[in-house]
Amino acid sequence: MTRYYLAGHKGMVGAAMMRRLRDRGADVITRDRGELDLCDQAATRAFMQDERPDVVILAAAKVGGILANADHPANFIYDNLIIETNVIHEAWRSGVQRLLFLGSSCIYPRLAPQPITEEALLAGPLEPTNEPYAIAKIAGLKLCEAYNRQHGTDYRCVMPTNLYGPGDNFHPNESHVLPALLRRFHDATRSDSPEVTVWGSGTPRREFLHVDDMAEASLFVLDADRAHYETHTGPGINHLNVGVGSDISIAELAGFLAEVTGFRGRILFDTTKPDGTPRKLLDVSRLTSMGWQAGTDLQTGIAGTYEWFCRNEPHLRS
Repeated sequence: MTRYYLAGHKGMVGAAMMRRLRDRGADVITRDRGELDLCDQAATRAFMQDERPDVVILAAAKVGGILANADHPANFIYDNLIIETNVIHEAWRSGVQRLLFLGSSCIYPRLAPQPITEEALLAGPLEPTNEPYAIAKIAGLKLCEAYNRQHGTDYRCVMPTNLYGPGDNFHPNESHVLPALLRRFHDATRSDSPEVTVWGSGTPRREFLHVDDMAEASLFVLDADRAHYETHTGPGINHLNVGVGSDISIAELAGFLAEVTGFRGRILFDTTKPDGTPRKLLDVSRLTSMGWQAGTDLQTGIAGTYEWFCRNEPHLRS
């Protein structure tokens, strides 16, 4: 039986992938952060040499929203660079031929033509608010490309759009836009607040993918025949966009979250705060042509996410 090492199994994406792998009856190796520090090269090397997994899924990363990226840029670039370097290199050293690296759509230029194709990588300046994180993710993608070219490995990369769902980080200052706003509207409803303030103008447009769809897409890409994968990625490209192919404005998202949480007050927009990238819609035609597309519509996905949040709120970080 194939042995998988899933790095980051307790994160939102990793937990969703763990559910899918368990449904398959897969043999999955995991380690908590307290058991294995992926920033420690010697510890990562010893783990890989001892366990000898057949396949590695690299879902471990330091993630956060605009404020967290602004406050801790060094952490975002260093932690992600060192995790990627250690896991990818030590996987190769231990003989792992198949690896899946999970990146982010922030790898693309701030003003990339919409929808964004895989060819847009490195075609222009990045969004300044998350540039350190984006550079780290680009480096991880390029590491996989380099090991494939030099060593003949089959290390693949998927670049998801904005993710949401059960297990997300709902911290009001450290999370991404959807969970942060969901928490803000929920708290305002509970406290009977007359208004909720949303960062920025509300005009930027974002695409949102449910984490269960992301897990299914990732395993679909990982399982694909190598020739099939390389045919659809094409020469010089070793990554696939993962998304739903449509987007909404932040103002529209705020209105929907107000409805879901039962908020009846005013929605204000603080234009002194950054908007981030004006629009970030992925071209998912390559993945669609391989035979996969998202199955969770945004309304259903957010409603389910809010139900999960309400059930688990006492155990979430404030």
